[in-house]
Amino acid sequence: MQKTITILAFDQALASAVMGVADIFALCGVTWNRIQGQGIQPPFKVQIISPGGQSVRCNHGLILPVQMAMDDVQHTDVIMLPTIGGPIAEVLQNNPEIYPWLRHWHGRGADIASNCTGAFLLARSGLLDGRQATTHWGFADLFKRLFPQVNLQVAQLITADGHIFCAGGGMAWFDLALFLIERYAGLEIASETARAFVFDMGRANQSAYGRISSKKYHQDEHILQVQEYLEQHYAQVTSLDDVALLFNLSPRTFKRRFKLATGISAQQYLQTLRIDAAKRLLESSHMPVQSLVQQLGYEDISSFSRLFKRETGLTPGAYRSRFGRVKIV
Repeated sequence: MQKTITILAFDQALASAVMGVADIFALCGVTWNRIQGQGIQPPFKVQIISPGGQSVRCNHGLILPVQMAMDDVQHTDVIMLPTIGGPIAEVLQNNPEIYPWLRHWHGRGADIASNCTGAFLLARSGLLDGRQATTHWGFADLFKRLFPQVNLQVAQLITADGHIFCAGGGMAWFDLALFLIERYAGLEIASETARAFVFDMGRANQSAYGRISSKKYHQDEHILQVQEYLEQHYAQVTSLDDVALLFNLSPRTFKRRFKLATGISAQQYLQTLRIDAAKRLLESSHMPVQSLVQQLGYEDISSFSRLFKRETGLTPGAYRSRFGRVKIV
């Protein structure tokens, strides 16, 4: 039995997160079957809607037609919210009718999935209260400030909590689509779809893509000075207690105030600075990993590699293979 996928488009949505999702679901069971010379068996029906039924103007001005208005939907199994491509606050304010509509369909048993900053719309509806969710790593601090009641897991590329799903990055719609295809049609069809579209399956997190948030939305001038010092001297720091004393703070007071101001420990902050520096070096240079590790202030390459993989989901070598510049010989 076909599942109905409803994509809710709106003004300033990211066009690829609307049409890309539509394409991958509509061609599931089609493209691979054509390649293999098999009969066409599409497991999904796709419909694109908008709040009022009018065409929507995407973030870069592209006009996308839709098939119907929200209130004309008679049946759906899944509702998908695309990435917000424009100013988030503006989109949240301009679409108040979306929130009760989402709650209505959730109450009728529909699965609801958001991509990237589409999670802001889902959170504003209240459906993420007390649930796990993710969004784009670059907007995590804003999300936490607006929706502290949501259990944000920003390192995760995809979260699933009950019948609600979220994906992290702007182009993570294909990860989310493959995840949902596997949920509804099985692993084999999801794998066939991934091969047909030349997508990688199984990406687990978005930590590899992120940079440390500034963590400077606070008013503790002492800690701001410490952060700036750490950003400039992360490779030379051997003792955070010494850093505390350098700024006339006792180690105990320093640790308490740093965590209170930034939300993470000073040790976590220092480690993240070093991981970010490692990412930049892996992306831009062909320096041996051993030399790179020493430049960052670590002596043991194996312990650093374990830390790097824990934080990014990839080994240093795998990260360089994915994001590094191609070496021309």
